Amino acid sequence: MVVTPIFVRGCGAVSPAGWGVEPLLNALRAGETLPVQSPASPAGDRSWRVRTVPTPASRPAALAHPRLRRASAISQFAVAAAAEALQHGGFASTQGLRLGVVTGTHTACIRYSERFFGEVLRDPATASPLLFPETVVNAPASHLAAFLGGTGVSYSLIGDQTAFVQALLVATGWLLEHRVDACLVVSAEEAAWVVADAQQRFGRGIVGSEGAGAIVLAREAGNRPGVRLERITDAHLYAGRLTRNAAAHAMRHDFPRSLPNELLVDARCGVARVDRAETAAWQDWSGPRLSPRVVLGEGLSAATAWQGIAACAALADGHADAANVSVVGANLQAIGMRFVKA
Repeated sequence: MVVTPIFVRGCGAVSPAGWGVEPLLNALRAGETLPVQSPASPAGDRSWRVRTVPTPASRPAALAHPRLRRASAISQFAVAAAAEALQHGGFASTQGLRLGVVTGTHTACIRYSERFFGEVLRDPATASPLLFPETVVNAPASHLAAFLGGTGVSYSLIGDQTAFVQALLVATGWLLEHRVDACLVVSAEEAAWVVADAQQRFGRGIVGSEGAGAIVLAREAGNRPGVRLERITDAHLYAGRLTRNAAAHAMRHDFPRSLPNELLVDARCGVARVDRAETAAWQDWSGPRLSPRVVLGEGLSAATAWQGIAACAALADGHADAANVSVVGANLQAIGMRFVKA
């Protein structure tokens, strides 16, 4: 268990609700599931269900950077969310700022990987080498560093839905060790038929989604009252005799005893079999709760970032004094984080 004196300075988001934190929060306030698209698979023999990021009414200014002309969707999502988080946090410029960057993802650059390896299988001699740089896990972090002109430390993490929390854990370590002055934590995902197909095989009824979420952390609260990241629970792995159910319960018991006016933001997606472990772990919770994935779709690690953003917004708006964020990953671990008013 890590207890931190770390503050949330800004948030940014791209989601099926639109480009920005406000559309995301409006969708969660409305509580109605967003429309589902059903594009055809490449073979055209079946369709897959997904909630995609809508085309913006006007192109976000951040995406005008030359580096992003050929960038994959996941990198564009990550940069747009990061730019909003930095602006919201009052970081008009990163010049002279020791800014760390940690990105987390589950599927990474799946669309360009799918396209590149498809070309390789058809004819290796004509496969475009220009596509290959966009297939690597750290492509979003690379584009983000170029966009920011950053020279600070930068990591990319890959995991399941819990990758965003692990990225926060890395960021808090850097801040507590004074390796950085502030740290930008981003999780991003892009939808693809191969991901949707895998989700259906392991959890029939899941509707995938895409987008990004970003949070800026710092050791100081800034000029306005805000939100503090109070703690990150231990990571309870599904290993040996520890089942997903047991890991979820162990994570639940890492949180302090709940008090009045606390919010639970969970990772349930609305599919009973998939949600079973988390539902059981929090069956004693009697306070208000929010399940962003039910509204927005299973956005994997990006959806976990949306959970954190929703929790911070509830505290900033005065709707809660503390918020517990619970994440029971699909195949790796159960972990949680707790935010409180600063």
